[in-house]
Amino acid sequence: MPNQRLRDALLRNTLGFDEVAKATGVDPKTVERWITQDRTPYPRHRHAIAAMVRETETYLWPDAVAPEKKKEINESEVVQVYAHRHAVPQDIWGHLIEQSKISISILVYAGMFLVDNPALIKTLRQKAENGVRIRLLLGDPASREVARRSEEEGIGKTTLGAKIRNALAIYKPLAEVPGVEIRLHGTTLYNSIYRFDDEMLVNTHVHGFMAAHAPVLHLRRLSGGDLFETYAESFQGVWDGAKPPKW
Repeated sequence: MPNQRLRDALLRNTLGFDEVAKATGVDPKTVERWITQDRTPYPRHRHAIAAMVRETETYLWPDAVAPEKKKEINESEVVQVYAHRHAVPQDIWGHLIEQSKISISILVYAGMFLVDNPALIKTLRQKAENGVRIRLLLGDPASREVARRSEEEGIGKTTLGAKIRNALAIYKPLAEVPGVEIRLHGTTLYNSIYRFDDEMLVNTHVHGFMAAHAPVLHLRRLSGGDLFETYAESFQGVWDGAKPPKW
């Protein structure tokens, strides 16, 4: 079977066989076989291609890395574990936003703590103007999932929906900024995800606790690992099914 993931990654980055062949030092026919016949390149070639298309080896070649090596890489992707979201230092959030050069992706229900920073909207606007892709995924305030989560947190059925509407009002000035996309989702949110290029903060959700009191994983993407990739794919799945708000 063809390697569709590799094919799509090259297409997204407008890379042809000749360019990949030149970067890896092989014949263009070899590159073609990597795609059409799903041949697995040598590790040095996988590293080079993964870097070119900004994907992990695990995503492009799921079976290429031995289980024991993958386990080691996955453990190394964990930078820090915080017992509670409120324990994450504020300068970590600021640093991750400021250093982002390619994309910022946020998946929450409301995420009101983010907009407590009065400079956030201005910072995101500047990032977008500098070519950073901004994707903001908030909960649909009218969805059953948001109402259920609100009740589970013990704050009343409509409170979380009201928080989301407040967040939307704050983010609205970004709606017309090129490079910024805002969507609403109606999924059961198992984790809030905050991705900044190849780093990510994952706020796990715990039944009966507000997100601020639940643990956070600080992850850094490594080639060959799939812990970071798991959450990245989860974000994409929610994004694909979400819709823009009706302002």
